[in-house]
Amino acid sequence: MASPDPRNLVPPGRTAQFSAFVVAVLAVAVLLSADSLVALAGLVPELPPAFWTMAMLAVACDARPFLPPGRRPSSSAVFPSTCFTFAILLGWGLGPAVVVQAVTVLVSGVRLRHAPWRTAFNAGQYACSLAAAYGITRLGPGGVFHGGALGWTDIAVIVGAGVAWFVVNYGLVTAAVRLRFGERWWPDAWRGLPFELLSTGSLLLLAPVLVTAARASAALVPLVLVPLFAVYRMARLTVEQHQLAALDPLTGLPNRKALLAEVNEQVYRHAERAARGEPDARLALLLIDLDRFKNVNDALGHAVGDRLLVEVSARLTDVVEPPQMVARLGGDEFAIVMTGLTDVAEARLLADQVVRALADPVPLDGLPLDVGGSIGIALYPEHGEDFATLMRHADVAMYDAKHRNDTVAVYTAESDHNSAERLGLLADLRRVLEVGSPIRAGDGDPPAGEPPVRGGDGAMLPASPPVDERGGDRWWSRRRRRPSLAIHDDELIARIVTGADPILRRAGRSDRPFRPNPVPPAESAPPVAEPGGAAGEITMYYQPQIAIATGEVVGVEALLRWRHPRRGMVDPEELIRVAEQSAVMRLLTRRVVDDVVEQIAKWSATGLTLRAAVNVSVRDLHTGEIADQIGDRLTRFGVAPDRLQLEITEGALMADPRRVLTTITRLHRIGVGIALDDFGTGYSSLQHLRRLPLSEVKVDRSFVLGMAEDTDDAAIVRSTIELGRALGLRVVAEGVEDERTWRMLHAAGCDAAQGWFYARPMPAEDLVAWLARYRPLRPIGGPDEAGVPRRHAR
Repeated sequence: MASPDPRNLVPPGRTAQFSAFVVAVLAVAVLLSADSLVALAGLVPELPPAFWTMAMLAVACDARPFLPPGRRPSSSAVFPSTCFTFAILLGWGLGPAVVVQAVTVLVSGVRLRHAPWRTAFNAGQYACSLAAAYGITRLGPGGVFHGGALGWTDIAVIVGAGVAWFVVNYGLVTAAVRLRFGERWWPDAWRGLPFELLSTGSLLLLAPVLVTAARASAALVPLVLVPLFAVYRMARLTVEQHQLAALDPLTGLPNRKALLAEVNEQVYRHAERAARGEPDARLALLLIDLDRFKNVNDALGHAVGDRLLVEVSARLTDVVEPPQMVARLGGDEFAIVMTGLTDVAEARLLADQVVRALADPVPLDGLPLDVGGSIGIALYPEHGEDFATLMRHADVAMYDAKHRNDTVAVYTAESDHNSAERLGLLADLRRVLEVGSPIRAGDGDPPAGEPPVRGGDGAMLPASPPVDERGGDRWWSRRRRRPSLAIHDDELIARIVTGADPILRRAGRSDRPFRPNPVPPAESAPPVAEPGGAAGEITMYYQPQIAIATGEVVGVEALLRWRHPRRGMVDPEELIRVAEQSAVMRLLTRRVVDDVVEQIAKWSATGLTLRAAVNVSVRDLHTGEIADQIGDRLTRFGVAPDRLQLEITEGALMADPRRVLTTITRLHRIGVGIALDDFGTGYSSLQHLRRLPLSEVKVDRSFVLGMAEDTDDAAIVRSTIELGRALGLRVVAEGVEDERTWRMLHAAGCDAAQGWFYARPMPAEDLVAWLARYRPLRPIGGPDEAGVPRRHAR
């Protein structure tokens, strides 16, 4: 059974106000045309044959009106009777025009199966339009076609009458749509205005010509069918061109333009349903990207690729049933608009059906072509309330599905690396890098949560060197002095030694886990003073690296921290992820290298000989700029190249091994050390380890953290240490947080370690104070093999 025409229905909740509007229009129509209708009885015998010819043609033409397909409810069909009834109005007055128009409305209503109320409203609507036009004609000198030549005043009256007819008619139709469907009045009216002006305006302008021909002979009236047919064809061609412009020429599916119109249409409808509290007030936009289409194009040519797209479109249309829409956006991208959803599970179900339809190979020229698809889903209104937002979020979900080697993904804000929030974060980062103060290393105040260091008299000692009141660190005044704690109180020293020795600490306070010389994490650091900007300030924190066998501090790793004025301390991983997507990464690396090299020079001036490690991204290694920059900074600050070390990840290494190797080789020739960071988490091979000029490998914290409990993690760590030592590389373990892990690493022969067991990352000034009170922590006795878990035989 065919569904009823929605234009014959009034949505629940709007019946009263819409019915009142229809009754008001009918009442106004009767009042305006009553006198003319009463007088019509005496005029009928005097009406000429030309009138009757026009009346019959009006009724006959409206028996087959032109209905523009796909038009919104606010726009009407093209009724040729408009030309005849307006001509009758100009030639014989309001009464005959209203009667003929009412008959044509009744005929077209029966033909188009209009509801009775709709036919009555159309009759009243046209009567009001004709009455408005008739009122304009009465403002002129008299009867327009009562004889004689037409003057400029008569022409102005005719034009004014046509304008009045159009304004009243279009205004009543638009108001009725607004009352019935609750859509926004102006955008809806504006979209339908060009078509109405073209079709209805042409008919109204043809009416004066028709009356002029009727004055000469009634036989000339049927000739108007020729220009009417031209108007009919013009309207049809306009619609056909509009339809062709909205179709993809290869597959015949709707294109992006049609998809935009459909999504906007459905958004309006679903918003109205949601406002009324009706169920199924959601829609889904599914974006489909073929996974291996480029391989087909490259190997077999574009002709085969086009045939493949046609076959894919046919499979999609077989799966997706009306009223859902399938569209081709271009290339190998398709989209589906799914309406009337209650939850996301229905969209996932359709997406799974599409995946199954695309899973079977497509046979072309005897060759089975295997193409799959990745599908991203965005829902209205959860993921967007307009086409642009829904499309972008569906695109994000689709790429998320590709990256996860999945077939279907629903949009989530976590996977949107280019969200408005992240773009704002990127803008703030660029601002703080370009116009903020130079990267500093903290203000030297004792971190929150750490008890201040006090002398024997109880007075609090400074935790950092003095800072010049004008904002400059007086590192030059300490060139020949190494800062040290002027504390000789035995009790204080006992406390420090007890805290530094895990065995003594456990004996004294067995209820608390040991972490020597605790330094609060970056998240609990005091707020960094902003340099007058709204983007906060970037600082460098340093985490000590300890030689396990001797307990000596052999270096530090420089870690980036950004305290945002609104978001607080930004997660370092998010900071790097945001920066790596743009040229801001280059600015960030330049600032970090400048600050770290300058800090090494400051430490050297005070007698500290520390090696600092800096992480660099894949973008930094793809050009030779970083090698030039590091060489220049080392020379400018007089820092020995072996005091700086760069850490690269396996992902950066595998992104473009040849270009990365070129940059690393240049840095190695300068004398800068190269460490392979997060070893074991990527896909680098032993061949790369053999070819790269590495000096160090770092075991990733994900293995170190679990090695005390997990035999597999322990085996991986031991194997990595053995491999590094066999290749002559220094091995550093990250994420050492407890005594047992520390002892296991010593037993395995690891060279150095870093982690909260020794110290958390801290500003440079706090690091100086930490070094002053740090006492080397050495393992007691030989390797504690009993504490090393072993895998059971399988």
